[in-house]
Amino acid sequence: MSYMRGDLLSKTRKLVKGLAKPTPAWLKPMEEAPPVTFPRTDGKIKKIELPEDVYIKRFFKKHPDSLYHDAIKISGFDPPPARVFAWRVLELKEQGVGEDEAMAVADMEYRAEKKAKKKAYSELKQIARLQGKKPPPNPYPSAIKEIQAEEKKFVQDRFFNPKILEIVEKMKAEMAAERQEKQREAGTGEAGGGGQRGGWNGGQRR
Repeated sequence: MSYMRGDLLSKTRKLVKGLAKPTPAWLKPMEEAPPVTFPRTDGKIKKIELPEDVYIKRFFKKHPDSLYHDAIKISGFDPPPARVFAWRVLELKEQGVGEDEAMAVADMEYRAEKKAKKKAYSELKQIARLQGKKPPPNPYPSAIKEIQAEEKKFVQDRFFNPKILEIVEKMKAEMAAERQEKQREAGTGEAGGGGQRGGWNGGQRR
């Protein structure tokens, strides 16, 4: 069915030419202004690379702890420090600054901002202590501490939640039963093997 190959326009032309379909009202306008055709891909997915990716890799190479201490909000609008660093390097390079100098300036700004955040939080805690209040939560928490805070509830449930304690007891009982079964099977095997050896030795003596 070669007449079914091709796009809508070519298919309709073949059907109309073969008298299998009446000429539709839209055929002539479409022939005058045919739809845009896009080239087919070769099936290979090309990697998306941005101009700042090079400097992001260099940032993580210089600050590997940033992967764990600088929280990345997937649903947030604030870019991670690595991307801010890379954008700053590109901005300075556009202003005519050399690459090494631009990276040094961006690195200095990153360190200064990190130090300022720590200082601001320590001042907040000090003010709270003077007022006799509970220290506020860290507005600049590390990714590790955020994960630990989320997991803290589940860690406590492991020791205090009655349902989880019941599951643990059941698992312990099942493991103890399996151990007893294995010991029983091992004891039965040894007893059978001992009887065979005894009979063989007795037969040799006779």
